[in-house]
Amino acid sequence: MPNVTIYIPADRMPPDEALAELTDQCTELCTGILRAALVNVHVIYVAVRYGRGHPAFAEIQYRLESFRTPPVMERFMEGLDDAIKRTIGLTARIRCFGYAASSIHARN
Repeated sequence: MPNVTIYIPADRMPPDEALAELTDQCTELCTGILRAALVNVHVIYVAVRYGRGHPAFAEIQYRLESFRTPPVMERFMEGLDDAIKRTIGLTARIRCFGYAASSIHARN
Protein backbone atom coordinates (compact mmCIF):
# COMPACT_ATOMS: atom_id res chain seq x y z
CA MET A 1 0.00 0.00 0.00
CA PRO A 2 -0.65 2.71 -1.14
CA ASN A 3 -2.82 1.74 -4.07
CA VAL A 4 -3.66 4.55 -6.48
CA THR A 5 -6.52 3.84 -8.88
CA ILE A 6 -7.49 6.49 -11.39
CA TYR A 7 -10.74 6.06 -13.29
CA ILE A 8 -10.77 7.85 -16.64
CA PRO A 9 -13.56 7.95 -19.25
CA ALA A 10 -12.60 5.47 -21.99
CA ASP A 11 -13.07 8.06 -24.72
CA ARG A 12 -10.68 10.46 -22.92
CA MET A 13 -7.98 7.94 -22.04
CA PRO A 14 -4.65 9.71 -22.61
CA PRO A 15 -1.74 8.21 -24.57
CA ASP A 16 0.63 5.76 -22.90
CA GLU A 17 3.37 8.42 -22.59
CA ALA A 18 1.13 10.68 -20.50
CA LEU A 19 0.09 7.75 -18.29
CA ALA A 20 3.73 6.76 -17.82
CA GLU A 21 4.56 10.30 -16.72
CA LEU A 22 1.60 10.33 -14.33
CA THR A 23 2.67 6.96 -12.95
CA ASP A 24 6.13 8.37 -12.22
CA GLN A 25 4.63 11.39 -10.46
CA CYS A 26 2.21 9.24 -8.42
CA THR A 27 5.09 7.00 -7.41
CA GLU A 28 7.15 10.00 -6.34
CA LEU A 29 4.26 11.37 -4.27
CA CYS A 30 3.74 7.99 -2.59
CA THR A 31 7.41 7.37 -1.82
CA GLY A 32 8.11 11.01 -0.94
CA ILE A 33 5.15 12.53 0.88
CA LEU A 34 3.57 9.27 2.09
CA ARG A 35 6.98 7.66 2.76
CA ALA A 36 5.87 4.34 1.22
CA ALA A 37 8.35 1.70 0.14
CA LEU A 38 8.59 1.58 -3.65
CA VAL A 39 7.71 -2.13 -3.71
CA ASN A 40 4.40 -1.31 -2.00
CA VAL A 41 3.23 1.37 -4.45
CA HIS A 42 0.64 0.33 -7.04
CA VAL A 43 -0.78 2.66 -9.70
CA ILE A 44 -3.52 1.54 -12.09
CA TYR A 45 -5.78 3.19 -14.63
CA VAL A 46 -9.31 2.01 -15.28
CA ALA A 47 -11.20 3.01 -18.42
CA VAL A 48 -14.83 3.69 -17.52
CA ARG A 49 -18.10 4.70 -19.13
CA TYR A 50 -18.67 8.22 -17.94
CA GLY A 51 -21.95 8.97 -16.26
CA ARG A 52 -21.80 12.13 -14.20
CA GLY A 53 -19.41 14.15 -12.06
CA HIS A 54 -15.77 15.07 -12.42
CA PRO A 55 -14.04 13.91 -15.62
CA ALA A 56 -11.79 11.60 -13.58
CA PHE A 57 -11.86 9.92 -10.18
CA ALA A 58 -8.80 9.02 -8.11
CA GLU A 59 -9.09 6.56 -5.23
CA ILE A 60 -6.15 6.02 -2.91
CA GLN A 61 -6.07 3.25 -0.35
CA TYR A 62 -3.25 3.42 2.17
CA ARG A 63 -2.12 2.02 5.50
CA LEU A 64 -2.66 4.35 8.43
CA GLU A 65 0.62 5.50 9.96
CA SER A 66 1.26 8.09 12.66
CA PHE A 67 3.23 10.24 10.19
CA ARG A 68 0.36 10.33 7.65
CA THR A 69 -1.39 13.20 9.35
CA PRO A 70 -4.20 15.28 7.85
CA PRO A 71 -1.71 17.98 6.71
CA VAL A 72 0.45 15.30 5.04
CA MET A 73 -2.56 13.83 3.27
CA GLU A 74 -3.62 17.33 2.17
CA ARG A 75 -0.15 17.88 0.64
CA PHE A 76 -0.38 14.49 -1.07
CA MET A 77 -3.83 15.26 -2.53
CA GLU A 78 -2.70 18.69 -3.69
CA GLY A 79 0.32 17.12 -5.42
CA LEU A 80 -1.84 14.41 -7.00
CA ASP A 81 -4.39 16.96 -8.19
CA ASP A 82 -1.63 19.02 -9.82
CA ALA A 83 -0.04 15.93 -11.40
CA ILE A 84 -3.33 14.75 -12.92
CA LYS A 85 -4.15 18.19 -14.32
CA ARG A 86 -0.63 18.68 -15.69
CA THR A 87 -0.16 15.26 -17.30
CA ILE A 88 -3.59 14.26 -18.56
CA GLY A 89 -5.47 17.56 -18.48
CA LEU A 90 -8.39 16.35 -16.36
CA THR A 91 -9.78 17.49 -13.03
CA ALA A 92 -10.21 14.52 -10.73
CA ARG A 93 -12.28 13.97 -7.66
CA ILE A 94 -9.77 12.55 -5.18
CA ARG A 95 -10.68 10.31 -2.25
CA CYS A 96 -8.21 8.76 0.19
CA PHE A 97 -9.09 5.82 2.42
CA GLY A 98 -6.78 4.85 5.29
CA TYR A 99 -6.81 1.40 6.86
CA ALA A 100 -5.29 0.18 10.12
CA ALA A 101 -2.69 -2.55 9.64
CA SER A 102 -4.86 -4.93 11.71
CA SER A 103 -7.67 -4.49 9.17
CA ILE A 104 -5.58 -5.34 6.13
CA HIS A 105 -5.32 -8.93 4.98
CA ALA A 106 -3.16 -9.19 1.90
CA ARG A 107 -1.22 -11.55 -0.27
CA ASN A 108 1.55 -10.79 -2.74
